[in-house]
Amino acid sequence: MVEVPEEFARNTIGREGDPGRAWVASLPGLVDEFLQQWSCTPTGPVTSGGVGIILPVQRHDGSPAVLKISFTHPGNMYEAHAFAVWGGRGAVLLYERDDARFAMLLEQAEWQTLDDLGDVDAATVVIGQLARRLAIPAPPDLPRLSDRADEWEQTLREDAEELGHPLSHRALGAAVATIQDLCRKQPDTMAHGDLHFGNVVRAQREPWLVVDPKGLAGDLAFDALRVLAGGADSLLAADDLGAEVRRRLSIFADAAEIDRERATRWAQTDAAMAALSGRKGGHPDWRVQACEQVAELLA
Repeated sequence: MVEVPEEFARNTIGREGDPGRAWVASLPGLVDEFLQQWSCTPTGPVTSGGVGIILPVQRHDGSPAVLKISFTHPGNMYEAHAFAVWGGRGAVLLYERDDARFAMLLEQAEWQTLDDLGDVDAATVVIGQLARRLAIPAPPDLPRLSDRADEWEQTLREDAEELGHPLSHRALGAAVATIQDLCRKQPDTMAHGDLHFGNVVRAQREPWLVVDPKGLAGDLAFDALRVLAGGADSLLAADDLGAEVRRRLSIFADAAEIDRERATRWAQTDAAMAALSGRKGGHPDWRVQACEQVAELLA
């Protein structure tokens, strides 16, 4: 029986309560069941992410893979769908899936991510090129970002009012305008939905592949702020934060072959939403303040 990492178990139970406790208790049995069902043998210890565990395994044909089992979280509902649509195009391959129990057998990659590259500009080019490769036609059964326009606009206005308008009228107005202008009509293409440096891993089949997609259909520029999160320390230490933000957004937009203004507007809107939701959710002050700065500067 595998051992579930203690910190992961503690965090899951703290976040999910009794359902999380029951799921954590079931994990060793689930792992054994999927190892048998998919004819795999463990080759290393269990590691974990935010909502799931990962176990390196060897498949029946001797090839390496990873078994991933996630808590039944809405954010993971379409992960396997995205991998299936891409079929290894810029993303790790999907070998097996059990959607009801949020389990997948995936291509094994390396532990190095774009965070480890040590060159923010080069990493931003890589992630932009991957975003473009991922932007293929999306099937009709995936959620559309455009369907969230009304919800996002309402949440922005309500959160700003509830929090005493921490953002300027200009920053809030720019975010609302972007939702009205860009969100309701979007391309029916695949978008990762959480494309940051930590979700791009070294691989053998290709130099870099993405993991942990949300499985969405919409504008690939939607991920612009998440791309900026790579190299956040050097970004926030820049002498001119606004100029550096725009410079990195331009690198991403050019590599992804998207309009720079579109990437800038999405980054500003996402920063505004993150700043307000972060204040409500008690996120660290530095993160909230950074999002507020970006939202104001890009407005």
